[in-house]
Amino acid sequence: MIEKIKSIRAELEAVAPANLDEVEALRIKYLSKKGLISSLMNDFRSVPAEHKRELGQAINELKSFATDRINSLRETLADKGADGDAADLSRPASPAPALGTRHPLSLVREEILGIFHRLGYTIADGPEIEDDWHVFESLNFPPDHPARDMQDTFFIARRPDVLLRTHTSSVQTRVMTSQKPPIRIVCPGRVYRNEAISARAHCFFHQVEALYIDKNVTYADLRQTLLYMARELFGEHTQIRLRPSYFPFTEPSAEMDISCNICGGKGCAFCKGTGWVEILGCGMVDPNVLEACGIDPKVYSGFALGMGIERITNLKYRVNDLRLFSENDVRFLDEFTATHS
Repeated sequence: MIEKIKSIRAELEAVAPANLDEVEALRIKYLSKKGLISSLMNDFRSVPAEHKRELGQAINELKSFATDRINSLRETLADKGADGDAADLSRPASPAPALGTRHPLSLVREEILGIFHRLGYTIADGPEIEDDWHVFESLNFPPDHPARDMQDTFFIARRPDVLLRTHTSSVQTRVMTSQKPPIRIVCPGRVYRNEAISARAHCFFHQVEALYIDKNVTYADLRQTLLYMARELFGEHTQIRLRPSYFPFTEPSAEMDISCNICGGKGCAFCKGTGWVEILGCGMVDPNVLEACGIDPKVYSGFALGMGIERITNLKYRVNDLRLFSENDVRFLDEFTATHS
């Protein structure tokens, strides 16, 4: 083994790499976990006890020499250009600053918008500070309607008719009062509700809602849109089911489940053994909403659907704590760099 150590040292003394790539190849050859020096350490285990001290010292000296030699070669070549000339002082500093990535919520938001864009929907936007009519009354929430208790709202103290929107449905009413059908829009945005912050809830979150109004729009149109969207998001074998529900602004209303994308619908801890996971609410636009926005419900019909972007992101990336999305922990955000940069 002593002769092998001497041979490796002689090789290192003689090497003359031409560029930094060759230096890296030398590092891998001699110092990596599967390199020549590591193989010596593996052979060292079978050395008789009386020789271990001598050989152990020799291997350590070789490793130190190899490290110093490769570092020296790297520094020498780093001070020269690829052709051996002096370095180009106009080049940016090395290493270059690390590039960031888009936020996981932004990635999912853009994916959802892309799906609806392919279906012919356009993006509509509206203010986060809204009035009561656009957020509640126009959507079939009369002032004394018990459905207002479904959402804990942030009202402005000096203006009780002004509030932070609790859903992006307010964008839909703005479009319906300013445009004539056919209307086919998707409304992304941030919304606010007065809830205690925990792993499962936050005082603000993000939604995407879609609205389609035209002549002869049916529940079958809604279901096919939902099925297409679910399979684009979670895979071509995804199944959906619609369960009756209640929302003041749609009739009939439903909540949509997808077959669990973790167990494939067989049942697991994530879907609580049911094989299904809820992702959104939907329904046919209530005629009262159309009438309030100046659209004749005898001529036009439509459907609406809405989902939380955090909920979809949880399902796609299995993020179990909503607080991670707003804490700006670089370690969490870096997990999305390699895949989506």
